[in-house]
Amino acid sequence: MKNFKFRIYENNYNVRILSHEENIIDLEVNGTSYSVKLKEEIKATKTPTLVRSASKRPEPLKVNSNTSNAKVVAPIPGTVLSIDVKVGDVIKIGDRLLVLEAMKMENNIASEKSGTVTAVHIKVGQQVLQNELMIELT
Repeated sequence: MKNFKFRIYENNYNVRILSHEENIIDLEVNGTSYSVKLKEEIKATKTPTLVRSASKRPEPLKVNSNTSNAKVVAPIPGTVLSIDVKVGDVIKIGDRLLVLEAMKMENNIASEKSGTVTAVHIKVGQQVLQNELMIELT
């Protein structure tokens, strides 16, 4: 394994470590073999563990609407995972309308306006493009 040269009180020593298992070392000093037991076991260094803080739950994307007839459009391209409303449902501000998957992330689409759902132009599993009309409110 390893070779060392020592000089102690004008005497030269050639030391060769043959094996090292746990706290037993087999070595050879000037051609003579020895088995040495260490007083304490050598601790192996541990690989550091990466600890991440808990991820924060993303806030729902909100739909901005200032007119009496609101149109909910896709803020980003993606796939519709679920639709939480149907025609005739009365919704309040902050209610989740649908879940849109984009770039392997689920985005909750919430309403910024209270009203009644008048039309749903999408279905679950459908791909939508950015600014594509999805839901209409009055």
